[in-house]
Amino acid sequence: MNTTSPRSSPGRPAHTTALTAAAAAGCLLVAGCSGSDGTQSSADTGRAGAARLKIALVSHGDRGDAFWDLVRKGAEAAAAKDGIELTYANNPDAAGQAELVRDAIRDKVDGIAVTLAKPEAMKGPVDQAKAAGIPVVALNSGIDAWQSAGALEYFGQDESVAGQAVGDKLDDLKAKHTLCVIHERGNIAVEARCAGVKKTFDGRTTIAYVDGTDMDALTEAVAAQLRQNPDIDEVVTNGAQFALAAVKSVKQAGSRAQVATFDLNKDLVKAVQSGDVQFAVDQQPYLQGYLAVDALWLYKTNGNISGGGVSPVLTGPAFVTKTNVAAVAKFAANGTR
Repeated sequence: MNTTSPRSSPGRPAHTTALTAAAAAGCLLVAGCSGSDGTQSSADTGRAGAARLKIALVSHGDRGDAFWDLVRKGAEAAAAKDGIELTYANNPDAAGQAELVRDAIRDKVDGIAVTLAKPEAMKGPVDQAKAAGIPVVALNSGIDAWQSAGALEYFGQDESVAGQAVGDKLDDLKAKHTLCVIHERGNIAVEARCAGVKKTFDGRTTIAYVDGTDMDALTEAVAAQLRQNPDIDEVVTNGAQFALAAVKSVKQAGSRAQVATFDLNKDLVKAVQSGDVQFAVDQQPYLQGYLAVDALWLYKTNGNISGGGVSPVLTGPAFVTKTNVAAVAKFAANGTR
């Protein structure tokens, strides 16, 4: 919860990092230059003669997930401002993501920003980065694990708090039975959201695990749940594209359930405007990417640590509803919300 670079291979040999570095060097004068290995580089050409910092952003984002394009755009904006050579790489497989971090270490980057959807898998690579003198900041996932994982700072949303806020809102809306859809089993962020909903929602909460990589299968799985449980009056998803699929599920099942979601994009904004989606919870992914990259620049150039290294920097939650969506729509149209 906008298209990411192609998925990077989890087993990329060490010698390919030299090729990646060479490709990135050739792209320095072109913002947003992409490689076929799932990396992307950008830099500010207006800092002639200045020593460029090399920063790697490594996410667990999957191919075709619109959410991560917003994170990347924010990171690129910070890189352009700060004169940073930025490389973006992604792999939804925990082992693959860990290998991408090790690639960045072998490339001798100056800083690494990483998501911690599965923090145990990332602790080893983060320790290796620290041993190599490379600072690491965390973003998006792992608010309860970033310190133990060894990150300097964290930028994102407290997913448990966000889930509890959704549960309270559903109570205000007089919902009785909520289906909370988890599209990636084991992702601590989405698991925490649905657990938060269940904690504060006074009605019944059913949690459904679906395959987030197959939108047709997801649509049918949600429709099947609605047919089996006709009293479900609210579907909560964990990404804009999944909410739009759930709208189709509701129609297929002939259900009267409303749809709400965590995260948004320009298509989801239109769905809120039309009333197809009741509300969205915005964690501001563009801001997460921007702050993570800018924080590494501040740390390397001025020794700054946001939150003092003891508190996360929160980027959400904020509710987007039909009453306030107009204020967000123009930015969503620009591809930054």
